[in-house]
Amino acid sequence: MKKIICILAIAIATVNTAVAQTKVVISDKKGWHKIGQTTVDFSKDRDEVKVVGADRFAALIFKVEDAPIDLVELEVYYESGDNQKIKVGYPVKAPGQSKEIDLNGGERSIKKIVFVYKTLPNRKDVKANVEIWGLKTNTDEK
Repeated sequence: MKKIICILAIAIATVNTAVAQTKVVISDKKGWHKIGQTTVDFSKDRDEVKVVGADRFAALIFKVEDAPIDLVELEVYYESGDNQKIKVGYPVKAPGQSKEIDLNGGERSIKKIVFVYKTLPNRKDVKANVEIWGLKTNTDEK
């Protein structure tokens, strides 16, 4: 049964690649896990990443390669139906990463993350590669 669920999750993630590349998270080990990635450019200023699999996280970071971005804000949609808007408002150098962004309520199941950014001008008009990482704390384990 787990194998079928994993295959379905991979199929769903493949369909969603038009939005951003979604990584199926299969581990519940404590620590940082890559949730997804996308290449951001000068024409768009908003991207969406769906979270599939073991989707409980307590915090997020954004890792940036190739070109800097100005991370304006993000909105985290939870499986419970509520969402959280987070104003970020600072540039992230490349290579570099954002500060740790804590989520309300500790470790929670995330449905998707929508983030608003501005690609900062650079000499080569290079697009930025952005990875989203989530922190598993397993605080509700016995």
